[in-house]
Order: sequence, then structure tokens, then C-alpha cells
Amino acid sequence: MTAPTWQKSSRSTTQGGECVEVAAFSGVIGVRDSKDRKAGHLALTPEQFAALVRCLKRLA
Repeated sequence: MTAPTWQKSSRSTTQGGECVEVAAFSGVIGVRDSKDRKAGHLALTPEQFAALVRCLKRLA
């Protein structure tokens, strides 16, 4: 298995604010804090990730 390609959120800033990165794995989507990559990541199913994004959009 090759290493996943992490992508920073388009809403992240260069001012050192809250940054999230996502990557596709085998059947799951990884979500991690770009400032603390060694802390690990959450592994969400595509359905869980879609629900998370919907919820966050409602809060914005």
C-alpha cells in the first residue's frame, strides 16, 4: 500500500490557525490536525465523512 496523499482544507489559512487535512485510504477517509500530525488521524467511512461535512456546514 502506498502512503496516502494528505490535502489541506481549502478553508485553512497560512496564519497558523485551525487546519485540517484529509486523505483517502482503502475504503475510509482520514482526517487529521495538520499542526499535530503525529497525534494520528480519524478514519471515517465516506458516509460518516459526508455527514461530518454537512454538520460543519450548518455550524458555519
